[in-house]
Amino acid sequence: MSSKSTKAQQESSKLACEAVSNLRTITAFSSQDRILKMLEMAQQRPIQENFRQSWFAGIGLGLSQFLMSCTWAVNYWYGGKLIIDGYITKKALFESFMVVVSTGRVIADAGSMTKDLVKGANVVSSIFAILDRRTKIKPDDPGGFKPETLMGEIEFHDVHFSYPARPNVVIFKDFSIKIEAGKSTALVGQSGSGKSTIIGLIERFYDPFKGSVTIDDMNIKSYNLKSLRKHIALVSQEPTLTNGTIRDNIAYGTTCDHIDEIEIIEAARVANAHDFISSLKDGYETWCGDKGVQLSGGQKQRIAIARAMLKNPKVLLLDEATSALDNNSEKVVQDALNMVMVGRTSVVVAHRLSTIHNCDVIAVLDKGKMVEIGSHKTLLAKGPCGAYYSLVHLQTKHASTTKDTTN
Repeated sequence: MSSKSTKAQQESSKLACEAVSNLRTITAFSSQDRILKMLEMAQQRPIQENFRQSWFAGIGLGLSQFLMSCTWAVNYWYGGKLIIDGYITKKALFESFMVVVSTGRVIADAGSMTKDLVKGANVVSSIFAILDRRTKIKPDDPGGFKPETLMGEIEFHDVHFSYPARPNVVIFKDFSIKIEAGKSTALVGQSGSGKSTIIGLIERFYDPFKGSVTIDDMNIKSYNLKSLRKHIALVSQEPTLTNGTIRDNIAYGTTCDHIDEIEIIEAARVANAHDFISSLKDGYETWCGDKGVQLSGGQKQRIAIARAMLKNPKVLLLDEATSALDNNSEKVVQDALNMVMVGRTSVVVAHRLSTIHNCDVIAVLDKGKMVEIGSHKTLLAKGPCGAYYSLVHLQTKHASTTKDTTN
């Protein structure tokens, strides 16, 4: 009973948390009443479960109190009968009565605590279920190879992969690609073609169930993952900033205990962020707010890039780093990315094809397969029959239609 009640309450609490975190969206759409009704409906199940649980707890408490009273009555009746018949003394009756009273009280108290004991047992079991989980990917395997530096050559060899939550949906089947060291490789294609999955496999968030991923001709599984990730930096579409200062968020990109102020400023300069940070009232001590709410999208993205640059990575992973920005912010962030990609192995996932013209290699993916690979000029030269040409033509046509509509 308690597990059902706890699960129902968790679902209700989850809805409330989502409502609070998305307060701006809810307010913008005037959806407060609808959310309150949803919350009220979500509360019905916890109320029903708690009501049923209270009935069982009440019945249990009543039975325990009834049994205690019965033991007292039987003790008095039978003890009095034995005294009359001369089998025991009054002292013996009193002693036995105290034993029965103390035992009965313990039983009664245990009955009243049944609800709390069941709740505690469920909580403890859920905690131990988490503690007993064992990941197959050990982040700090002592036997793993700890590289001092990387060349940055990445290769996928006949990779088969599907996400653990969706094992029946195959993302890659016999997928192979070679990403050359020191060059920028862009991954383009329709949504669901496997672009971001490549990023996840390079970071080894997952392992392929067949085939292998190698970095510098070594299987990624043979590396000490914690040491390997020191040479890899990831900039995502939605940068995650902590509720601290700008300096704290940039410094988050390194594992060093003591970070020189000059290093932070230099990383910000490379990310094209130093100028806007310096223009703020508190500079690098400016408070970002929860999830960086005090900063614009472009500012957050440049701080995320500065955080990545502080690691001075050999491999830079850009997962749609500019797709959520407006045109002005995109240009500033793209300029910063063009600077930081120089001399590094860069893997760029992009929907806006205008941002990858300068990449050394462009790979076009479709349904988990690589259909084209080459430079921007080479792929465009294939004409209308080429997959990349079709994507560029489609986006250019869409952009022109949008511009004409706006005008």
